[in-house]
Amino acid sequence: MRLTQLRQADLNLLVVFTVLAEERSISRAAERLLLSQPAVSRALQRLREMFHDDLLVRASTGYEPTPQGLHIMRELEVMLPKLDRLLSGSSFDPASEHATFRIAATDNATSVLGPALCHDVLPGAKMVRFEFVAWHERVLDELSHGSIDLVLNADEGYVPSQMQSEEIFTDEFVCVVAAENPLSRRLTLKQYLEGAHIGVSVQEGSQTIPEKRMAAHGYKRKIVLLVPYFTAAIRSVAKNGLIATVPKRLAEMEKHNPDIKILKPPAEMSGFRYMMIWHPRVNTDAAHAWLRASIRQVGASR
Repeated sequence: MRLTQLRQADLNLLVVFTVLAEERSISRAAERLLLSQPAVSRALQRLREMFHDDLLVRASTGYEPTPQGLHIMRELEVMLPKLDRLLSGSSFDPASEHATFRIAATDNATSVLGPALCHDVLPGAKMVRFEFVAWHERVLDELSHGSIDLVLNADEGYVPSQMQSEEIFTDEFVCVVAAENPLSRRLTLKQYLEGAHIGVSVQEGSQTIPEKRMAAHGYKRKIVLLVPYFTAAIRSVAKNGLIATVPKRLAEMEKHNPDIKILKPPAEMSGFRYMMIWHPRVNTDAAHAWLRASIRQVGASR
């Protein structure tokens, strides 16, 4: 790692630049920083020498940033709070610190937890951005490399031993069929196996948990349509004889749809735990601890 430039830099100048860029005024920046105006002017000159750019130039309304100055401003908005937290060990403040969290999840977790995040968490976390990405087969690699911060997935022996995990809620399966389907309130195993099914391609081309439940009893469903999303499966049963096996919480969000009805599955289709999974290197990171606490909070409220 080459740290020559970092060793030669005065990091306090970055704080001065941030305040200058916000105030666009030497006098107002000096007042905030508890420095004299000449000291702030000297700091600006040193910053210009450090970055080989004017950074801030005089205009009729005060100092205006150059393109390089704008770029540095955006970088420092993210970097300085993280550096301050690294040095002080303080807790993460989502109301004043920028953070973007990338979460890999199926449409089930996104639909169940997303509204609660918007209602319960985001109003008090104005500097935070949640970015949900579609669940895919490389999520563990991306979690290991740090390009994904958290994975949400059902626990069916999926969580690798080197990762950390925690249950956020439990759920059960239901069967969604067309409103006019003659099937009764609960499907028997015979009815379930005789039916044609819509599968959801969650992992490696199959809806893993229902397949495992049936395989444990020596059976296999007849899949005639495979879709990537649970919501698509639910809406695809209208006006036909197909069966979609989906998480109950998600199905209940669609229960007012007049084209469908929700039935109980055979007793062999037992429930499951939904987990959040993270890399152990972020166990003690304040921002990631806040992220997990937020997911834990909305999971408990569902």
